[in-house]
Amino acid sequence: MKGSNMKDDVQKMSNATLDATNHSFERVTKGTQAIVSELADYSKRSFENGNKTLESLAGARSLDKAIEVQTEYAKRAYEDYVTSTRKVGELYINLAQEVLRPYQDLIAKATQAR
Repeated sequence: MKGSNMKDDVQKMSNATLDATNHSFERVTKGTQAIVSELADYSKRSFENGNKTLESLAGARSLDKAIEVQTEYAKRAYEDYVTSTRKVGELYINLAQEVLRPYQDLIAKATQAR
């Protein structure tokens, strides 16, 4: 009987580990999609802002106006970069936490079962 219980326990643990791995991969996929989406949005915004700035520079009638346009562009680009970098960093942190959560739950259940 004891051998049978041990076999059942090993089978249950194997199934639980497989489930945790599947859940982890699902979370990796969702987290990676969110990161890629943010990076694509940032790239699009950056490109559009660069084009608008070039148009404004082409229409500048004085050196002062050109410097003002360039300064405003640099400020917006920096702020957008910092915001986007912060958001991507948070997404990576969330991804790491979400990927590990199924295993944390598995370990907690295994510890309680003892």
